[in-house]
Amino acid sequence: AQGTTSSTGARISSTSSSTTRTRTTPGAKQPVMSAGSGYDLSSSTFSPDGRIFQVEYASKAVENGGTALGLKCRDGVVLAVEKPVLNKMLLPTSNRRIHSVDEAHGVAVTGFVADARQIVNRARDEAIGYEETYGTKVPPSVLSDRLAAYVHYFTLHGALRPFGATALVASYDDETKEHALHMIEPSGMSHRYFACAAGKGRQPAKTEMEKLTLNNREDPAQNISVREGVKQLARIIHALHDEAKDKPFELEMSWLCEESGWKHKGVPRDVIKESVEWAKKDIAEAEEEDEDSDEEMEG
Repeated sequence: AQGTTSSTGARISSTSSSTTRTRTTPGAKQPVMSAGSGYDLSSSTFSPDGRIFQVEYASKAVENGGTALGLKCRDGVVLAVEKPVLNKMLLPTSNRRIHSVDEAHGVAVTGFVADARQIVNRARDEAIGYEETYGTKVPPSVLSDRLAAYVHYFTLHGALRPFGATALVASYDDETKEHALHMIEPSGMSHRYFACAAGKGRQPAKTEMEKLTLNNREDPAQNISVREGVKQLARIIHALHDEAKDKPFELEMSWLCEESGWKHKGVPRDVIKESVEWAKKDIAEAEEEDEDSDEEMEG
């Protein structure tokens, strides 16, 4: 019995020694741990450097969606969304990206459409509840703050996950006679904008919109109108679309302005068609000018 124990002990000792040598062999490959390892399993956990990875992943999901743009003009707000056509058999009116909350509010969404639908439904519930309680339409700032609080709630509990969608809210306050544009992000942040963008073309779209006259306080009449805004948003979305890489898309547009009686409505099809034709012509002319400039430089 002692010999067996001794033999077994020797075998264990030998195995342990072999294992130790294997682990400490120079040049052996060690398992690679990701930067967010252990801290990206729950949205309620901060990483050592103060990040919440689940919220960052949700923002990445939004960047994979079609480009959504919002523009606050002198006489109203314009919303536009690039809706990819996933199947040629789909009806044009299905799977919408722009929704009406009530007459005075509209929402454009991008990212995970199913997640975005819940945000739209919540906005409608908030608008109905506010009007039933106070007898008036919900103010733009109140609606955006309540939606932001709702979205933020889903970043606080380990049993939930953040929304993989961003919402652009166009609103009109009948009491103050002011129109506004807000954007609610997956983190629960809400800001008021003159122009905002979300989705895969967010950064270049922001660069293009910054060139527009949107905040001329000395002469507000010089600020862009909704008619011009429709053209500019159509131009930006078509300029960012790469036909070789990106899927075909349908351009959805809506406005809330004087022309619509301060009610959120879809932009008429003939106006969209006219704007798209102008946008394509403007893009073609710009490309020709760039080619001529390159030839002159080479010459």
